[in-house]
Amino acid sequence: MEEKAEEPKKEELKPEEPKTEEAKPAPAVEEPKKIPPRKHRVAVLHVYSSKNDTIITATDMSGAETLAWASGGMMVKAHREEGRPYAAMQAASKVVGSLKDKGITLVHVKIRAPGGVGPKSPGPGAQAVVRTVARTSVRIGRIEDVTPTPTDSMKRKGGRRGRRV
Repeated sequence: MEEKAEEPKKEELKPEEPKTEEAKPAPAVEEPKKIPPRKHRVAVLHVYSSKNDTIITATDMSGAETLAWASGGMMVKAHREEGRPYAAMQAASKVVGSLKDKGITLVHVKIRAPGGVGPKSPGPGAQAVVRTVARTSVRIGRIEDVTPTPTDSMKRKGGRRGRRV
């Protein structure tokens, strides 16, 4: 007949632990560290861009205090180059450098075209300004178009019979 090997009792395998009525404290769960919100110093970058020139003005949030400004005409010698993207990029880097010196870390960009009876779309310098600002260490909050558009038609210059050439 087969003899079954006696299995050791489970009680014999475990060393005896003193039974206490006190409950062990649960392991402390670490709360995620709250990152304090950054204090950004904010400015508004007003960009006027026509086909002939690009003017960049940096103001405080109210728009009353001008912090820095530059234009495409200040950066290049030839008049025909004032509205080009290169001149706008140089002007933007000058303004952003001045803002960094004043501790500005965040800008809101307001782009304006001539509007009214003129062209409603900004010139070639506007996109170059936004790209240049985005490549610097200044963050962009929002970009908006503030071109004045008439709700009804405006009277063009030139009089009733138009411009006579």
